[in-house]
Amino acid sequence: MELSTWLAFCAAAAVMVLIPGPTILLVIGQSLGGGLRNALPLAAGVALGDLVAMVLSLAGLGALLAASATLFTAVKWVGAAYLVWLGVTMWRAPVTAEASPPLPPSRAFRQAFIVTALNPKGIVFFVAFVPQFIDARGSFVTQAAILVATFVTIATVNALSYALLAGKLSGAVRRPSVRRLLNRAGGSVLVAAGLAVALRRA
Repeated sequence: MELSTWLAFCAAAAVMVLIPGPTILLVIGQSLGGGLRNALPLAAGVALGDLVAMVLSLAGLGALLAASATLFTAVKWVGAAYLVWLGVTMWRAPVTAEASPPLPPSRAFRQAFIVTALNPKGIVFFVAFVPQFIDARGSFVTQAAILVATFVTIATVNALSYALLAGKLSGAVRRPSVRRLLNRAGGSVLVAAGLAVALRRA
């Protein structure tokens, strides 16, 4: 994998995990109630959940690539369209400011894992997002392993960062105006990424 491709993936993944979703709001709520110590199980749950979701998603993509490179390319086209749609949806999404109440560590880990790993939208997103950074001419397994490790690391650091900042910035993060700004910024990035993929293959 070329360094420029990996850096582009890092940037795109960082933007994606930065947008506060149900899991991040769970992290914020747990941190406010019990501090960083009780937030660590949540971060671990997020990491394991992302790992499981990405491995399952990429296993399916690997089988697809082995069956037909043309079909794999078609999935990339569909993925590009999905990224544009997701970006527009994120831009227009209604904003709420509710955070989950604090949970015991074991339940926090379990809930974060379930929310992250078994979210169908997350799996569909990985299927649409990750192929944009995979070269069908190279080793799929090697590239997939690099992207999985990178994304899980970024997601874990992001969850821990939100936990550390929750005590001081929780009000701002949950404020509708800030959430709306983050949604629109992330939506714009997704639309741009989808258009870039489509134009590159035109």
